[in-house]
Amino acid sequence: MFQMSKLYHNFHHTKNSVFSFVFLLPLFLLLLLACNGFSVFYINLSVPAKTSPEPANLLPEILPGDKPVKKLSSSSVMYAVKEENPSLNLKTHLSLIQKPNISMVSKPKKQPHRFRPQTLKALQLRTTKTTKGFTFSTKLRAFFQNSNCKLHFFMTWISSLHSLSHRELLVIESVFKSNPKACLVIVSTSLDSPKGNAVLKPFLNMGFNLITVSPDFDSIFKHTYAETWFNRLKTGNINPGEVSLGQNLSNLLRLVLLYKYGGVYIDTDVIVLKSFNNLSNVIGAQSMNIETKTWSRLNNAVLVFDKHHPLLYKFIQEFALTFDGNKWGHNGPYLVSRVVGRVTNRPGFNFTVLPPPAFYPVDWSRIRSLFREPNNRIQSDWLRRKLEQIRTQSYAVHLWNRQSKDVRVEEGSIVHHIISDCCIFCNISTSSL
Repeated sequence: MFQMSKLYHNFHHTKNSVFSFVFLLPLFLLLLLACNGFSVFYINLSVPAKTSPEPANLLPEILPGDKPVKKLSSSSVMYAVKEENPSLNLKTHLSLIQKPNISMVSKPKKQPHRFRPQTLKALQLRTTKTTKGFTFSTKLRAFFQNSNCKLHFFMTWISSLHSLSHRELLVIESVFKSNPKACLVIVSTSLDSPKGNAVLKPFLNMGFNLITVSPDFDSIFKHTYAETWFNRLKTGNINPGEVSLGQNLSNLLRLVLLYKYGGVYIDTDVIVLKSFNNLSNVIGAQSMNIETKTWSRLNNAVLVFDKHHPLLYKFIQEFALTFDGNKWGHNGPYLVSRVVGRVTNRPGFNFTVLPPPAFYPVDWSRIRSLFREPNNRIQSDWLRRKLEQIRTQSYAVHLWNRQSKDVRVEEGSIVHHIISDCCIFCNISTSSL
């Protein structure tokens, strides 16, 4: 009886165990599946490895003469980056990392544009020494001493001789018509030649002080910021850019010439109307802000400065430190505007900004109007008033050759009247200008 009771008890215990096992088995399998799934997702989730950032190069290159600049610490650099680039949330960050079809191969760096000596040769701006053993500087000093001139004018001609037109010759006439005792230096390889001298011989026959000199950049730029910039250009460490290299060299050349010798620089499309004897340390505004009555843009087509003027030093320094050969005007009109805007009202810089009528009485966008004859009473009245304003207020007129070189001078136009006022030989047909 006791055995039967024991068997009956074991049977019920086994039955309950089986029912418990059958009941818990699904829960166990679900739990096992969940754990396995979690491990799969955990293993396959790609997390980018944490790498130390490369130090950012935030400091400008230091040229000779600059004060050393204290470098930023790594923490300050990272803080600057963080401020400029707000952090992304995790979802966006992971989606960017896991985005498919993105090539991780870095593109090869573009090689710097190598300086080619033939580039200067094509621009008639070779680095050369003048004839008979005289360097550029010694030839200029001898010219100034022998001429005993009261004022030095400088021009640059970067093109070939056959590109020289009657318009450029008229500009030379205008210089001597208003400043007969001045000296004019034309820095040009093409004009410093037998054929170039033949073209300019009529001026020498009239007794005017005129000289053409081929540029020797190593001599001209020596002991200035321009020297360092030019050396880097020659070694291929500066990209000349898409803008004409000759134009940018002219922008720099005029600054260094005035810094070393002092005087007046004018572009070859600037007709001089008055004596410059009373002008000293001036630069002209191209445009003005009507509301504030202050200049909004300056121009470097006409510059009048004393030798070693500090503003010229700043111009040259700005050119060397911020040169950009891909932006038109960046190293010219915009450069002088930037620097003057920074040094205005600072002690030690004594100069005057003349209003637009002084050198730029007509903006480049309206220069063609000066070449046209009037067709009605309204145009005639405007021409008369404008011509009177130019004759009384302007020292020179910039013709903006880029916009007007193909425009014919019409009889009775403002330019026609100006030519009659400033010509010396006066035997050239106005249509040829």
